Amino acid sequence: MRASLMLAVAALSTSAAHAESLTYDQAIRGAVANAPGAAAGRAGVTAAQAEASAAGSLPDPRLSIGIDNYPISGPPAFSLSRDNMTMGRVGFQQDLPNLAKRHAAQAQAQAAIVTAQASQEIKLRQIRLGAGQAWIDLAYAGRRLAAIDAIIRSLRALPPAARTAVSSGTARPAQSLGIDQAIAGLEDRRDELVAGVARARAMLARWTGVQAPEIAGDVPAIDLAPARLRAALEQHPDMISADAGIRRAEADVGAARAEKRPDWGVEVAYQRRDPRYGDMMSAGVTMSLPLFARLRQDPRIAARQSAEAQAEAMREETRRSLAADLETALADHQMHHSQWQRAQRVLLPLARERAELETASYSAGRASLTDVIDAKAAFADAELTALDREAQVASDAVRLTITFGSDDR
Repeated sequence: MRASLMLAVAALSTSAAHAESLTYDQAIRGAVANAPGAAAGRAGVTAAQAEASAAGSLPDPRLSIGIDNYPISGPPAFSLSRDNMTMGRVGFQQDLPNLAKRHAAQAQAQAAIVTAQASQEIKLRQIRLGAGQAWIDLAYAGRRLAAIDAIIRSLRALPPAARTAVSSGTARPAQSLGIDQAIAGLEDRRDELVAGVARARAMLARWTGVQAPEIAGDVPAIDLAPARLRAALEQHPDMISADAGIRRAEADVGAARAEKRPDWGVEVAYQRRDPRYGDMMSAGVTMSLPLFARLRQDPRIAARQSAEAQAEAMREETRRSLAADLETALADHQMHHSQWQRAQRVLLPLARERAELETASYSAGRASLTDVIDAKAAFADAELTALDREAQVASDAVRLTITFGSDDR
């Protein structure tokens, strides 16, 4: 028993030592700074930039070493010195791709950088969204738990009055059992809310890296501006990635067309013969001959042009999908906001007033204990419903602002 108690105390002390309070902004910044996905995105951009620094450069030169004119028949066969044409050769070769091909490679590399940056921004938005929604979930889970605790405390004050009413004969004995049933039902819901707090805390810890995060500060008041969100769609990472795909396709078309231009090459060789004969030097130029463009280059150009058309169509598909998602989310947010306002202004005040009236009527002997229990349970439902709707509105605002907005929040 003593060992178990000490273990529990140690566990609580450890949890308290690692607890850290986070405001909404701190949670977002901490998630971006600590999430492995953010580091992966930065590494992807760095890799694309490093790759681009070599794009369009000349290929590596080639060194050739060999023997020329080595005799294998006749009197000088298999001799390195009996024939004046036998020589050792050391050569240097450099290919010179045409300028259009090199420019196309640079354009492809730049498009890859933009794609990597867009991918990083998509990942960052996912991280901010995950952390923001986890913070909202934890904040409202705590508020729900506090609300149901207050309702349970108010119900726990009724059993003494119920026993007094039973003793005096103004209430039936079975009515006093309704209080315990109501409390038990609310405690079941409380257990669900406690589990919800734990789940929300685990998700916030997953995004921020804080072992035991706690909520600090108020829920942020996020002012949604539909017009600004619609205007920001063109700067959405999905659109930037789609634009980069078009530029990459255009660069691919340019690279395919560059294949119709000849590539050049230079080579220089030093040839050493037997000391009885003089050494030699050779130099030359090579040029590719794209003579069969109709069978080779033209089909590739047509394929790249089709890929470019595909990229343009995919950009339009992305734009329409984002616009539809935004309008759908805005409509849902408007619905949730109206429902929350109705709960705040109508449902919750009516439930509170009913509970107060039933309590007053019970004190005056004009209402039964069951009426009071039902009214308080209905008030608990109304209060939790109002919090659920408020949480939905806040979650909508976070999701819309981070997913479709152009700023970091």
